[in-house]
Amino acid sequence: MLILGFFFLLRPGEYAWTDNPDAAPFRLCDIHLINNNVRLDPNTCTEEQLNSATFVALEFTTQKNGVRGELVGLGRSGHHILCPVQAMIDRLKQLRLHNAKSTTPIYSFKDGHTWKHITTTLLTQHLRWAATALSNTVGITPADISVRSLRSSGAMALLCANVDSDKIRLLGRWRSDEMLRYLHIQAFPIVQPLAHLMVRHGHFTFIPNNRLG
Repeated sequence: MLILGFFFLLRPGEYAWTDNPDAAPFRLCDIHLINNNVRLDPNTCTEEQLNSATFVALEFTTQKNGVRGELVGLGRSGHHILCPVQAMIDRLKQLRLHNAKSTTPIYSFKDGHTWKHITTTLLTQHLRWAATALSNTVGITPADISVRSLRSSGAMALLCANVDSDKIRLLGRWRSDEMLRYLHIQAFPIVQPLAHLMVRHGHFTFIPNNRLG
C-alpha cells in the first residue's frame, strides 16, 4: 500500500482505512490491468496472465478531485520491489485468494474468517520505523513523516527527475498550483546545479528601450 500511495500520489483515505467520513478508497472493481495493450480481467484472468501485466490503472469513481470514470495508470518501474504494477498484482493475489467481492477496498486483508483493514495509522508507524533506521542518511526524523508524506514524496521524486510540473499536477489531480506547497526546495538534486546555471546564464543584456527616430 505504501508503494501504491507513493507512485500514484494518492491521498491516505484512497489506499488505507481512516475514520475520515469523506474517505473514498479504491476497490477491487476500480483496478484495471493491461498487458501490451490487451486488457486483463483482474477477477478472472489466470495467475500467469496476472504476472504478465505491464500496466496498471486506477479508475476514479468517488475520489476527491477525480473525474468520474477517468483512468490514471502507470507502467512497470523496472525495480523488483518498488513497482506500482507489481505492488498491485501482489494485492490482487491476496484479494483473489480470499474471494473478495468486487466492492472490497484494496486495503483489505483476511485474518482468519474476518476481513480487516490496513490503516493510515499502521502505515505511518512503518514509515516512522524506517525514518528511525535511516535518519542519518535521509535527514528526517520520525516526527517529520506520516502517511500523508507519500503524496509529496512521489511529487518530489518526479520533480527531481525533471518531469514537467503539469504532468505531476495531472497525476496527482491537483487543479491549481496547490501542488507547489508539497514540494521542497532543499532537495539536493533540485538545488545542487542552480549556482552553476546562474553563473553560466548570468551574462545577459536588455533590449534597448530608448526610441530611435
